[in-house]
Order: sequence, then structure tokens, then C-alpha cells
Amino acid sequence: MTKAFDILVAGELNPDLILSGDVAPAFGQVEKLVDSADLVVGSSSAIFACGAARLGLKVAFAGVCGADLFGRFMLEELTRRGIDVSGVRLDPDRPTGLSVILNRGGDRAILTHLGTIDRLQSEQVPEALLEQSRHLHVASYFLQTALRPGLPGLFRRAHALGLTTSLDTNWDPSGDWRGLDDLLCLADLFLPNENEALALSGAANAEASARKLAETCETVAVKLGARGALACRGGKTARAEALPIPVVDTVGAGDSFDAGFLFGWLDDWSLENSLRLGTVCGSLSTRSAGGTAAQPTLDEAKKYL
Repeated sequence: MTKAFDILVAGELNPDLILSGDVAPAFGQVEKLVDSADLVVGSSSAIFACGAARLGLKVAFAGVCGADLFGRFMLEELTRRGIDVSGVRLDPDRPTGLSVILNRGGDRAILTHLGTIDRLQSEQVPEALLEQSRHLHVASYFLQTALRPGLPGLFRRAHALGLTTSLDTNWDPSGDWRGLDDLLCLADLFLPNENEALALSGAANAEASARKLAETCETVAVKLGARGALACRGGKTARAEALPIPVVDTVGAGDSFDAGFLFGWLDDWSLENSLRLGTVCGSLSTRSAGGTAAQPTLDEAKKYL
């Protein structure tokens, strides 16, 4: 049966205010100048959704944002990219979250105001959108505290309706890294970065982490930053190198990788080719400030495959 959407994203919505320059903040009322300031689409889930839509996938979004300027900005930006936002609920009592990012080339510092970031609950994900979708993707697991308790049930609902599922936890600000056992075994695809994989697995290196996590989740793809990525499935390991291009901003590169990998994975590409498309999309996304400005189309990405 043909579905209306390739991917349904259940996630957080907030813009990023990116301040770029070779400076470090200092208290004591010290004023320092930055090179640029950009208000852009933020949040792992939304950046992923934009990357998937840019590749030509049909994407729907379920989430919560405030009835305010930042919320309107996010809904307008997603709609402009062809993403269905009918599953986004406006919260009249809380402001939309915001991340302020100090970007220094290959590194960054992030300050986040949660606002509505942690307000989505699993029962608020519309059943009608699940029924119309091929795949369910969840990111920012540790920030979405209201969503977490119901996620195993949501993944089971998705599987019962014939959807596949994927998870990108992002970093755990608490440093606890617990609570994933019941969910990871329900994910068809797990997409951590290297530090997250090491923290979750307790293994000594990225490949050992991927192999250990693949004992629970069928397919695991680990992002290695400038060193590319590796993936494990069925005892098989694949590697792909990042593109050697000048980096302007790494914000959202992992989410763009997720979009590329999922495109290939949903289209039954080989593990190697899916991984390669992921690294190409992640690499190309670093050409401009923000997570979405330089995300490639499929034709652009294919030039590097």
C-alpha cells in the first residue's frame, strides 16, 4: 500500500541562535564581538526532518511548540520545506525552546532553554499520521522526558501498523545513560555518535561499541565526525570516510547523516551505500552556518557516491 509519508518524526522543535567567531564568553560584564549571528532551524528532530525532505522524502512531524514568535518561525520553516506539520500541537502556557550556540569552526558550546522541548507525549502522536507513514524516527531521547515513558509502546504501535523505527538518542546531559534497554530492542535502526555509543556500550572503541549495540538493535550506524562513520548489521561491518571539505559549522551534521543513511536504508540500499550517503550528507551540511542551509539534494549527494 502506498503511504502518504515516508517518515514520521516524533520530536522536539526549537530554533538555534548561532553566534560564530573565535571567542569565548567571559563573566564580569565582559563584552566580546562575534563575526555573525544567525537564527536558524534547530533541534535534532527538525534538522533531520529538513534533511530528509531535502533528499526528496515525504516527511510529517509530530511535536509541541509555543504559540509565540519562535514557534511560528519553526512551523513556517518546516512548512516551507514541504514538511507536514499537522501533528504539531501549540502549547499556550509554555514558550518554544531555544538553543544559543557559540560556534568556533569545528567545536561549539550550547546553552539550551527547554521551553516546550520536553513536552511531547507518546499519546499525542496522531494515530492517523502513524497509519499514513512508512517509518517512525525519534531523536533527542534524553531531552524528551515526557515522551520517554511511552516510547516503547509507541514503537510497538508503529510496528503493528507496519512501520520500521529508528532512534538517535543525542547526548545525555545528566550523564546517567540509563533507561534505553526496553526501547533499543524495539528500534530497527540506532544512530548514535561515537561518544554516545561508547557511553551506552561501555566498550573500548567505536567498532566494538557498534558490534555490542548491534546485539540488541538490528542495524547500528555510528557517526565518527571528521573520520566518517561505521555501521554494523548481521555481523557485518562497513566504513565510510567523511568528505575532505572546509568546515564552516558542524551543527546538525549528525542529523543530516541520519537523513542520508535512512534514505538508503528505506530504499533497500546496501549497508555500505547507505553509510556512504549518510557521510556525504553529513559532510556537505557543514558548508554553511546552521544545520539546514547546506543540506544537499539527492542529485547533489550522488555526485560524491
